[in-house]
Parts: sequence; C-alpha cells; structure tokens
Amino acid sequence: MDAATRAAEVLKDHRESIDRLDAILVFTLAERFKHTQSVGRLKAEHGLPPSDPSREARQIERLERLAEEANLDPEFAKKFLTFIIGEVIRHHEKLQK
Repeated sequence: MDAATRAAEVLKDHRESIDRLDAILVFTLAERFKHTQSVGRLKAEHGLPPSDPSREARQIERLERLAEEANLDPEFAKKFLTFIIGEVIRHHEKLQK
C-alpha cells in the first residue's frame, strides 16, 4: 500500500470518528436543552428570573477548569458555554411572557 492510499484510509477513519462525535454533541445538547426547558418552565411558574448570573459565572469557571483538564482551549470552552447560556436565557424569557 502506498503512502497516499494509507493517508486516505487514516483520513477516512478520522472523519468517521468526527462524524460520530458530532452526533454525540448534538444529542447531548438536545438532552441538555430538555432539562433547561424544564428549569425555564419551573422558573416561570414561580416567578423566578430567567437568568442566574452567579450560577452562570460558576458554570463558566467550572467549564474552563474542565477544558484545561481535557487540554481544550479554556477560552473556546468559555465562548461555547456563554453561547449556550445565552440561548437558555432567551428560551426562559420566552416562557415568562
């Protein structure tokens, strides 16, 4: 087997792994949003604010630590969670109307 054929096989294996991991991410995010929707409904029913800045800050710090442990750029992890938190708050605000 020549080097180009071997490289193509390795590339295919990596891409298959990436595709599986992307599916895991999507299903994990869907499960997470099921829980945050429940939290949003609970907050709306009890007149609680849609946002909890102290919890959000703790979660961001926690995710940054986890990212460091996983050798993932903590700044990327922070941006990712900040985006997710923004979406959750937007959903919670809709439930309050």
